[in-house]
Amino acid sequence: MTTTSSSSLLIRPPVPGDYAGWKPLWDGYNAFYGREGPTALPDEITQVTWQRFFDAYEPVHALVAERDGRLVGLTHYLFHRSMTRIEPNCYLSDLFTLSSERGQGVGRQLIEGVYAHVQRVGAHRVYWQTHVTNTAGRTLYDKVATHDGFIVYGTMV
Repeated sequence: MTTTSSSSLLIRPPVPGDYAGWKPLWDGYNAFYGREGPTALPDEITQVTWQRFFDAYEPVHALVAERDGRLVGLTHYLFHRSMTRIEPNCYLSDLFTLSSERGQGVGRQLIEGVYAHVQRVGAHRVYWQTHVTNTAGRTLYDKVATHDGFIVYGTMV
């Protein structure tokens, strides 16, 4: 994947040696959605998630944002089939930046990195969901995408 940079910000795929920098970002993302302390993800899920980024069989991908040798943001996304398109859709699953980096274009560049990968593989649609209370994220999302008006339902089975 071609990397993009702006000033000292580099958007790139992670490498196995990035785990120590990625993990605090992953933990921050999960804490934002209430998965911390007694509700934290089991370590096994974190380990499997990390390993999937390096398994060519998996449809799961990641990008990290690096500034001055330090990881400051992440995004995870996956490709899946659709009954209304021939080419795959891309679901942007996770996006997180350090609070000290917010408002500096990190999230936007991570999203644009996903867009670039989607175009390279011949897909066209990227979509994601966020919580209605994520006002900071929604401010960015309203600039880089269109809210389609769908309501998400789900249950554990």
